[in-house]
Parts: sequence; structure tokens; C-alpha cells
Amino acid sequence: MISLSPISISEAARYMGVKGEPDTAVMELLERAERLVRESVRPMFVYRETAAEAVEDGIKLSCMSRHLTGEDIKKHLQGCNRAVIFAVTLSAEADKLIRQSAVGNMAFSLAVDCICSAAVEQVCNKAEEEIFSASDIPYRTWRFSPGYGDLPLDLQGDLLTALNAQRRIGLTATANSLLIPSKSVTALIGISDTPIKRGAKGCAVCNMRESCAYRLAGGCGKQR
Repeated sequence: MISLSPISISEAARYMGVKGEPDTAVMELLERAERLVRESVRPMFVYRETAAEAVEDGIKLSCMSRHLTGEDIKKHLQGCNRAVIFAVTLSAEADKLIRQSAVGNMAFSLAVDCICSAAVEQVCNKAEEEIFSASDIPYRTWRFSPGYGDLPLDLQGDLLTALNAQRRIGLTATANSLLIPSKSVTALIGISDTPIKRGAKGCAVCNMRESCAYRLAGGCGKQR
């Protein structure tokens, strides 16, 4: 389990579509939501290191029978002979908070939702730091998730199976490849013994870049 540090209010405000500094009313909502989320959720993660090999139709991970397909993941893992797959979740408590707060105050529910999204980003960063602080890994890529670029979203279930995530942290995927609990992320990071070229990230390779309301509103294009 991971302990949350103070969650970024400014990042949550951007998820809400706020431009510039939040006004007093929005700031009060976000600060109240931040306290509630940190007191309630139970962030967890699981990971697994696996061999990675470029094959004709994509990338083969030794822990999965299904290959990773798409040009973006091939570029992302170019030069990598290993990878770490991992999953993080804020737990079912996050979904419960969002539902409960929606009953009496939709604005507060939105604030809770956006604070949870910012919290997931923090948990991903902390999980990555913990994973690699215990390993002698000289070179690695940034995180890449199913649904990003042309990597199929329906790989979610395969990654969860390889991680045994349902038993270990209670994380599953629906038939439509949506994660449950919803405030969760799966991702992989390439590993190499030699320097690797870091390709484009964020909006540059996102399939939703032309219609993303967050990007059009001025939000940053970093990968989660």
C-alpha cells in the first residue's frame, strides 16, 4: 500500500477545466475533497518484470500469451529486452466517495472525482519510484498504457491476468476494458541495458488529441 502525500490542487483544478487560479468557492471544494480523499482511499499497486522481444506483429512479453500490437508500442520499446508491467488503484473507496457525494452536491462530486484523478497520477509516480529504487536498472522508458496511441485498450484484461491483479489488489476490467475500481491505471515501462531513445509522449501520440477538452482548455499533455 502507498501513502498519499498532499494531492495537487492545481492539477485537479485543471481536470475540472479551470483556467488560471481557482476562485475561492472552487478552491474550498477542492481542499475539502482533497482531505476526504486522502483520509478514505487505500492506494495499492502490483508489478511484474518480464522479458520483452520484438516479433513480426508487435512485442512479445514472456508473461503474456497475447502480443502487444501497434506501431507506437514498438517504437516505445525499441531497444528494450525487458519490461515492467504494473497496475495501481485508489481502491473501491474512491468510486464510493464519488457516488456518495453526487447525491447531495454535484459540484463537490466533481471536485472529488478530479482530486481522485490527480491522486492516481501521484500513486503511479510513487509506484514507479518504489519499483525502480530497489533495482539496478540503468535505462528505462516512460509509462505507456493500453489505449494510448494505437496500443489496444482491450489489453487491460491481459495485463491484469498477468499481474494476478484481481486477487492481489481487487482490480478487474469490464467486457469493454474499463477498469474497476475506475480510479486505476495499468501501464508498462521498457527496460534496457543500453541508452534508449525516448520518443514522443503525451498529446503527440494520443488518439484523442484533436478532440480532448482537457488539452484544448490548456491542460498539460503529459502521460499518466
